[in-house]
Amino acid sequence: MEKIRVLVVDDSPLTRRLLKTLLESDPNIEVAGFARDGFEAVKTAKALHPDVITLDVIMPEKNGLEALKEIVDEAIAPVIMVSVVTQENSQEALEALEIGAFDYVPKPDSNTIATLMNIRTPLISKVKSAAQYSKSTALLRLLKTESPKRKIKAKPALGSEVLPTEFYAIAIGISTGGPKNIYDVLPQLPADLNAAVFLVQHMPPSFTQSYAERLNKYCQLRVVEAQENLPIKPGTVYVGKGGYHLKLRKLNDSQYAIHLSKVPKHTFMPSVDIMMDAVLEIFGNKTIGVLMTGMGDDGARAMVRINKTGGYTIAESKETAVVFGMPQEAIKLGGARTVLPSHKIAEEIVKKVGQIP
Repeated sequence: MEKIRVLVVDDSPLTRRLLKTLLESDPNIEVAGFARDGFEAVKTAKALHPDVITLDVIMPEKNGLEALKEIVDEAIAPVIMVSVVTQENSQEALEALEIGAFDYVPKPDSNTIATLMNIRTPLISKVKSAAQYSKSTALLRLLKTESPKRKIKAKPALGSEVLPTEFYAIAIGISTGGPKNIYDVLPQLPADLNAAVFLVQHMPPSFTQSYAERLNKYCQLRVVEAQENLPIKPGTVYVGKGGYHLKLRKLNDSQYAIHLSKVPKHTFMPSVDIMMDAVLEIFGNKTIGVLMTGMGDDGARAMVRINKTGGYTIAESKETAVVFGMPQEAIKLGGARTVLPSHKIAEEIVKKVGQIP
């Protein structure tokens, strides 16, 4: 088995040495080279063609986010951000994911082997996951593709007089690679879409509010973080709140609302399977399930149930999925009515649900 070749980018000589020790404590990983700033990172990455790059953010001359944009544009290798500023509640971490970073690991403030040992397990795990896709043409094609963003239009105020039985529900599940890939879909949906959209993106609880706010700036639909008892209306995207399952409840004969729940305990909170099942229970055959890039199989079984109930299901194709795990599992189980690249999903949704008359 060939070792995973990693390029370590950090402006601190001590940190570079410590990260090398940390990474090479796994026999399947070797550090192929170092870079000390953003300019050197891009130059060295082009020369070495590593399998994975670990990238700091705060560096002289050119910072990590600027370097990340070039690395993504050149589609050199998947990047894992390793920085003191890429903490779970930081805008820098979310911005890096949206630019196209594969993942991130929060680096401790203190620079010792003892403190860095705290990130050894997640760092090595994420390096190995990224390496699986570093040679993938699908990954390279996705990274080279700019996420199209339409000009923002006024978002209409849609009243609660529209009954849930009169519009559709779009249930979207997405994970690794999602913060960038979702821009191929949501900004392309019109403000008067005849559907409410429910989005579960696997990410830390502290991210989902700022994630929804950032999406709202680029989407014609209104995008909000899901909150308890928030009424369900068409033309709105409800982003699953981190740490809670996204469910629905009946308020009265003509209105349904968001219900946040800690039950059942699950690897993912929110879970795509649980969200999709909750949407299906209310919207029935007016449910459109969409499963996109991500590891594992969360959402795959619910996609099967949506199909059996007469709804419609779309799985992202290997062509654009950063990680062809979740959509692939749905396809294997027979839970995908159609398989499309990310940039064609919005068009298919509009074709199926139409726009509000």
